[in-house]
Amino acid sequence: MAMMVFLVAFLPVVLMSECQYENDCSDIYNSGEKVSGIYSIYPAVDIPVWVYCQMISDWNDEDSGGWTVIQRRMDGSVNFYRPWNQYKRGFGNVESEYWLGLENMYQLTRKRKYMLRVDLEDFKGRKGFALYVFFSVGPEADGYKLQVSGFKNGGAGDSLSNHNGQKFSTFDKDQDSDKRNCAKTFLGAFWYNRCHYTNPNGVYLWGEDPTIFAIGNVWYTWQNNYAVGMKSISMKIKHVP
Repeated sequence: MAMMVFLVAFLPVVLMSECQYENDCSDIYNSGEKVSGIYSIYPAVDIPVWVYCQMISDWNDEDSGGWTVIQRRMDGSVNFYRPWNQYKRGFGNVESEYWLGLENMYQLTRKRKYMLRVDLEDFKGRKGFALYVFFSVGPEADGYKLQVSGFKNGGAGDSLSNHNGQKFSTFDKDQDSDKRNCAKTFLGAFWYNRCHYTNPNGVYLWGEDPTIFAIGNVWYTWQNNYAVGMKSISMKIKHVP
């Protein structure tokens, strides 16, 4: 009898543990959740992180299925000109604009293979995307280096491949390939090269401003223009089995 009581008491604990440790939005989608929204995931197994999960595609049916949003700009409500320690751990408002955090990105992509999708919309209502069949972020000891490849065009063009293999830089931690501090020069933080074709964490421009150069949340190949900031830009990853 004592053994039976123990098993009944222990069973809910086991079931709760199995249910709560979803690594990413793909796991949540596969568990039966099909509504886009805010969920908790466990990139490092035992520490919960709140994210926005894109469950139902805005595009093609084959694009549905558990996209974990790692970066999102949509209204200029969050300041993205921040130091290294905040880009490391993450910041912002999951309901609107946020950055998931470099350490969380590393913990996610070190264990599984992921694809990346970057979705853009300008202030004229035009939309496009860029898809990359492989995306990963390395450990902090290697500068959270970006690995991205396998570009597929959804109308936005390829502004990210030039950043492949670069370490992440902020205004207080310069790891780019340029003599300048690209983060300071272009008021953002990113995997800068010399310096960028895209600056998604730059200044939210509220449209086009030809009086400035490349400091905004731009994606150059969208319109071959460094002066056009995006109304919205989001970076999201999905586990590839």
